[in-house]
Amino acid sequence: MHIVSLAGGIGGARFLRGLRATAPDDQITVIGNTGDDITLFGLRVCPDLDTVMYTLGGGIDEAQGWGRAEETHVVKEELAAYGVEPQWFGLGDRDFATHIVRSQMLEAGYPLSQITQALCARWQPGVRLLPMSDDRCETHVIITDEHGKRAVHFQEWWVRLRASVAAESFALVGVDQAKPAPGVLDAIADADVVILPPSNPVVSIGTILQVPGIRDALTAKTVVGVSPIIGGAPVRGMADACLTAIGVETSAQAVLELYGSDLIGGWLVAPEDASVALDGVRVEARPLLMHDLDATAAIARAALDLAQELTR
Repeated sequence: MHIVSLAGGIGGARFLRGLRATAPDDQITVIGNTGDDITLFGLRVCPDLDTVMYTLGGGIDEAQGWGRAEETHVVKEELAAYGVEPQWFGLGDRDFATHIVRSQMLEAGYPLSQITQALCARWQPGVRLLPMSDDRCETHVIITDEHGKRAVHFQEWWVRLRASVAAESFALVGVDQAKPAPGVLDAIADADVVILPPSNPVVSIGTILQVPGIRDALTAKTVVGVSPIIGGAPVRGMADACLTAIGVETSAQAVLELYGSDLIGGWLVAPEDASVALDGVRVEARPLLMHDLDATAAIARAALDLAQELTR
């Protein structure tokens, strides 16, 4: 089969590891969120693309789920000694190398999709990893704090503020002029099934769906989603703060309704959310906690099985 998955963040990357394990002979294309991308210290940082690449390539810090394993922070300490900001975003020494290579290639005129392919040549993630767009799109957050009402980059809200200041809205700057990266629409058109992992439905999956043409392409396919909400709470992260900002309840039911039956054909929920229902969507309850690779592979297999049943 040709499987397409949209992904962003730690949950998405870990789900993909289970998907790869349960479908080792299938072709998997991953469309990665780039709304979290940010320029720091003159370098272009793509957190979600790198998290997928490191996780599937065996270089991730397993304990925290992001950044490189066996990382050191000498460069960060030296930057802090010079008083260089921002000091709230910690890049490790090994991670700096990835961002230097990416930034040099961008400066030389290569598009992000080609750069991502070049970086993956080292890591061999076992999937085809595509950015959602080669065009620059950045998620900004409207907040009101002691400085008044203002927009901050998503990373500042997420990392420095830890979403402690309520988000009033999100703005994906640049998306109106953006196009899907080369290969994205072709991959969707060729896909036998599309899987939405338990990534953040607002600032990961939701961001990818905002790129013109992607959601429309997906509505023609069999799409199965895995709920990122279990029993009214996110599996991890701060998806509840994001959902609250757009006026959506933190529940498996509300996230399904947010995606809509025009997009989702099948929806996996945890046993405690077995009452979830939406006309036109087949809902199945399964254990959804990704305790280890076997548990994660079982979730991915359930999603694939449901997708295949819907296709038949």
